[in-house]
Amino acid sequence: MINFPWMSRSGTCILVGVTGLMSSQRLAAQTTVGVSEKDFLDEMPIILSVSRLPQRLDETPGAVTILDRDFIRSSGARDVADLLRLVPGFQSSTSFEADAPQASYHGVYGYYSARIQVLVDGRSVYSNYLAGSVAPGLMTVMLDDVERIEVLRGSNSVAYGARAMLGVVNIVTRHSTDTLGPRAALTRGENGIQDTRLGLGWRTDHSGMRLSIDERADDGLSGAHGHNRVQRVNFRSDWQVSERSEVQLHAGWMNMASGKGFADKPGQDFRDTTFENKFVQMDWKEVLSQDQDLVLGFAHNQETYRDVNTIPFFPPWYRVTLDGSGTASNSSMTAQHTLRLNPALRMVWGAEFRRESVTSRPFFNTTEALVDNFMRVFGHAEWRLRPDLLLNAGAMAERSRGSGSSLAPRLMLNWHVTPQQTLRAGMSRSFRPPSTFERQADVRYSAYNQITKVNDLLDVNILARGNVQHESVLTRELGYLGTFPRLKSTLDVRLYDESFSGLIDGVPYISAIDGKDYRVSDYVNAEDFSIRGLELQWTGQPWLGAQLGFNQTFSRMVFSQAPSTTGLLASMPESTSTLFLTQQLPSGLRFSISHQYSEPLWVQKSGPSRDHGEGLRQYINRTDWRLSKSLRFGQRTGELALTVQNQGHAYADFAKEFLFKRRAFVTLRIDN
Repeated sequence: MINFPWMSRSGTCILVGVTGLMSSQRLAAQTTVGVSEKDFLDEMPIILSVSRLPQRLDETPGAVTILDRDFIRSSGARDVADLLRLVPGFQSSTSFEADAPQASYHGVYGYYSARIQVLVDGRSVYSNYLAGSVAPGLMTVMLDDVERIEVLRGSNSVAYGARAMLGVVNIVTRHSTDTLGPRAALTRGENGIQDTRLGLGWRTDHSGMRLSIDERADDGLSGAHGHNRVQRVNFRSDWQVSERSEVQLHAGWMNMASGKGFADKPGQDFRDTTFENKFVQMDWKEVLSQDQDLVLGFAHNQETYRDVNTIPFFPPWYRVTLDGSGTASNSSMTAQHTLRLNPALRMVWGAEFRRESVTSRPFFNTTEALVDNFMRVFGHAEWRLRPDLLLNAGAMAERSRGSGSSLAPRLMLNWHVTPQQTLRAGMSRSFRPPSTFERQADVRYSAYNQITKVNDLLDVNILARGNVQHESVLTRELGYLGTFPRLKSTLDVRLYDESFSGLIDGVPYISAIDGKDYRVSDYVNAEDFSIRGLELQWTGQPWLGAQLGFNQTFSRMVFSQAPSTTGLLASMPESTSTLFLTQQLPSGLRFSISHQYSEPLWVQKSGPSRDHGEGLRQYINRTDWRLSKSLRFGQRTGELALTVQNQGHAYADFAKEFLFKRRAFVTLRIDN
């Protein structure tokens, strides 16, 4: 939710719009330097994730979309990836073929979405086993536990390092004291949808705790080898050690089991895969004084992936197994110091050490663990040059053992033309170093000879030569944020130019191994290009009980020469429009509907490439609606809801063979 001057300070306005400029700003009770009680009651929400400083929405150094709990529920989405398609500039896939539903900003997917940063309560959740993919991380928590999602649309390596090259999705879960008592929800519907959610919250004298257990299951996309199942256990504890100290503990487990493969593609046959993730996170927050605070954090994550495909082969004494299995882990330690130097100047600075390890004989042709260490030092200053002029300046220096050093700076100027109208202008540079897979992949296919008892080499698929360098993007942007009390609406506009250098892509070459030539792939820095465009989002209350939102995006790629690779940009349409309406009805009924229209885009797996030529281009024309009825069970409340997704023609998702067809489901929820 966003509070406006025409609303009372004790209430909040539900801005349910496609843009997501609708977030309820009930923040966890924690003191942060430079933020007073008045700030949290202000008409503008406080954003926590853009610069690492708590800032008003109209003073952040970038365009931010906020999805609050009310909007998340009204959308009918079952996971974060499907929700993000309603954010300007984002595209998403519901397919599990690339291990989980995924989302990207400005269409820069690759096979995995590895160029945005996803945080859950401040913990980075990208998969270092899956080349930096955020898809598993987007499935980390169930939506019922989410308080709000802050989405920075644009580069932010200056605050969060290499993986924040094209934006940050910060998922903030609900404080444990907001979820006391038992909760339950049951969803059943078409396409084998069977979701079950259970939660229990309790408190002691100085702490609150929450345990959530849930399962998300369906038959997947039509034409895909579906039967997808995600099981999760999440625990959160908030311990108020003293008036100045708080400790947060998070721990969880997730297991994704999904069917993959194609009926008519040898080597990509039907099979079942699993991805298991376990994590623990602890953050200690200490208020040092009225003008200073300190945060120390530690997080550890473990991944286990299994993807084994045994295929028939001639002669029969050969047994051929295609294996993509392996394990990975990462650990990080972070220290962050926030201080106010004077009434006009605030700053935050700190450091992070991160260690990543990957082990996979099928991917790297070795049983040894491949380890990379990252060291990051960051700083950001907010300088109020005068009451209506704010300068944001920051930088992050990053060094990794495998990829060398980089420096990501940002400079942004916010001018409050009037108290309700803000202009923003600035630029930033972000980097993404090549992943371990892009530097060291050695993928070979062998057949086990049951006569000689040895593995005979059949083919070499990928053999990285390690010559790939950082890819980078220089972003220039102009922005406008305005609120219109008389019209009960808000408007956000972002005009951008993103100049990419050396985007990493795969290319074929011939390699001689054991006296035989193999056509293999390597990773290289491809040609430079730019993405230029406009993003507009509007929300308002046109009549009583209604919340209406609309967004529009325009974008185009500009190449200095004829492009040789465009598969990485397969999912970026030139134009997308989305409309969202929620209407409160009598007798506790509520109706919401959204419609998304996208110009033709390349289906992700069948887009143009050097090897496959022209793929499938298609429109997305999707309408979802939801009708809910509030319930009461004694002292408890609940809801019964009917949701219909894609009320219209099916469209291809991820592969031209996979279709997203209409699906309807019913949800019964009992709250605490």
